[in-house]
Amino acid sequence: MFVVRFRLLIATMWVGSLWTIGGLVAPVLFTTLPDRVLAGTIAGNLFRIEAWLAVVCGLLLIMLFSYRTHDDSAPLRKTLLRLTLLMLVCNVLGYFCLQPFMASLREAAALTGGVMSDGARTQFGILHGASSGIYLIQGLLGVGLILKLRSLR
Repeated sequence: MFVVRFRLLIATMWVGSLWTIGGLVAPVLFTTLPDRVLAGTIAGNLFRIEAWLAVVCGLLLIMLFSYRTHDDSAPLRKTLLRLTLLMLVCNVLGYFCLQPFMASLREAAALTGGVMSDGARTQFGILHGASSGIYLIQGLLGVGLILKLRSLR
């Protein structure tokens, strides 16, 4: 029973932090702070912490899914494992693949007085949109993970 509850706790922490930072904290930063650069810097730091938390939670869940408990079946564990792996892939794509390109565009803009060229602004917007979409998919997969885990209770 401990393993089942610990799985749910880890998944809830991961998914809860995803939705809290992406759905509440980051939008509030951009609506309340008058300086968008400062809001972006703070949000970026929070997303960095979130990305590493996702890696830790994902790896812990993968390890915990290797333990069979009395009330879970192999097909269900495979589904849970797939959801976890898909969430980790989203995390890697969004933060570790796309974010460095966004950061380089921001750094280039900082060198020119904080103003992005039209091409850089367009590229940043595309990357930001893709990253946001991947983040949303990760959050929705997380909801599925929580619902599946709760069926083990």
